[in-house]
Amino acid sequence: MSAVSRSGLSSATTRALTGRRAAPPPDQLLDIGQVIASPETQLQYRIERLLGTGGFGQAFLARRLGRSADVPEVVCIKASRRIDGWLREAYFGQLLDGHERAIRVFDTFPLTAGAGVVYCLTLELARHGDLSAFLRRDRRGFTEAAVRREIAGILEVLGRLHRGQMLHRDLTPVNVFVCDDRRLKLGDFGIVRQQSDQRGITARTMNALTAPSEFLARTAPKWQARDDVYQVGQLLAMLVKGDANARIRTADVRALSCSDHLKEIIYRCIGERRKRYEDAQELIDALRTRPAPLKTGVLKTLRGAHLAFTGILSRTRAEAAKAAKRAGAIVHGAPSSKTTVVVRGRPNPLQAAGREGGLKLMEIKRLREKGQRITLLSEAQFWKLVGRRPA
Repeated sequence: MSAVSRSGLSSATTRALTGRRAAPPPDQLLDIGQVIASPETQLQYRIERLLGTGGFGQAFLARRLGRSADVPEVVCIKASRRIDGWLREAYFGQLLDGHERAIRVFDTFPLTAGAGVVYCLTLELARHGDLSAFLRRDRRGFTEAAVRREIAGILEVLGRLHRGQMLHRDLTPVNVFVCDDRRLKLGDFGIVRQQSDQRGITARTMNALTAPSEFLARTAPKWQARDDVYQVGQLLAMLVKGDANARIRTADVRALSCSDHLKEIIYRCIGERRKRYEDAQELIDALRTRPAPLKTGVLKTLRGAHLAFTGILSRTRAEAAKAAKRAGAIVHGAPSSKTTVVVRGRPNPLQAAGREGGLKLMEIKRLREKGQRITLLSEAQFWKLVGRRPA
């Protein structure tokens, strides 16, 4: 598997705003000071500065000449000799036109250059550059309310793709842009692909920073919507941390400075693949709706119950399991699709995502979201049902 370079075109806007100039490549596609014209819109653009190079081609800061009610005066021109990426960017520019959370594509046109053709896109220029560079300059990070709001906005764009059976596969901090008022927008749709069914698509090109671990280890067969969700989980954690230089591991989630609920969301995004949110809309719902607290229920008997334990019990787990079996319960090592009862002991202070964020508790919540009925019992309730007092 090959990885897309992290220093791709999306960091170009930051270099423009900070005054740093990219070194000209050996084969610069457009000349500084050159005026290019779009046969599609009849607009002209003067190339002012090379911003960056990447897998797609090259990006330039440009100024629109003449009047236009639709195209800003200052724009980004992306140029490439490859028609495939250009066609995809142009297509998604039309598909997402007017979406407030997608970088706008104003113009798409080819240019005849020497013996070949240069394919150009006129794009919205993000004021603060890409998220990676922005967080290097502004280490304050985002408040939790802002994290939830901004990532939900990015997910609205992703949700439109998922509803059309399309997978982004490149949700990285260099493809998320920071616009006015620290508003995040999604750009760069160069490797988006459409899946013919829910099994996903074969993925050979990806960014190693946010690619799911299963793909880096080559253990997952095909990229699915839940793998886009993994990448969004990485973005969530990076925003909370205020640092986009390194990928977040599940072991890092507990130390993040945010609510236990948001930790649970991040953990579920980047944790076990089969337990992730299945698509963008499911993750949006989780960000916008806090779950009801886990409350204990009432049971008259454990006979026939499929039971699991979580937390720290006053007696050994083996003794508790033996008592449960005597009472007629079927004991499982962890919650599953068969579980009907969970006995909860004291929280483990080392739980993955705070007091309510133990792995088994998160699994209970996930199963309940799927409609499974699970009764939660305290340890005192359990020992009363089995006819024993807790130690």
